Amino acid sequence: MATLVQYNRPAFFSPLHTRPVVNRFYNTRPNGPAANVQETETGFSLALATPGLKKEDFTIRLENTMLTISYQPEATETKEIFTRQEFGVSPFERSFQLPKTVDANAITAAYADGILTVQLPKVEVKSEVKEISIS
Repeated sequence: MATLVQYNRPAFFSPLHTRPVVNRFYNTRPNGPAANVQETETGFSLALATPGLKKEDFTIRLENTMLTISYQPEATETKEIFTRQEFGVSPFERSFQLPKTVDANAITAAYADGILTVQLPKVEVKSEVKEISIS
């Protein structure tokens, strides 16, 4: 997983210190979905927990080697008044720096049961050795 880098880290975590024990196993981003990244021999699998949304709600962009997944809800007027409202989905944007071994043309995404899964297949990077003659 060291080759797939997550961006948008909370600013209150210092890179010199580890996360506090209390928050180590919880999603520390209140406005972003929790993400799981799994690496296999053939590629990476990126899963985001996003219950209550539809696949049409997401925007997935790839710019150079930066994969960005975002959600922006449509503006709707609701006249419902809640005594207490604890669930709801806020707009979010999550970005991941992809390694050079990811095949950008073969990336696929699927949404089922509240989980957005992005498959990032690997491609073999060929190192080109060129011999240069001395004149």
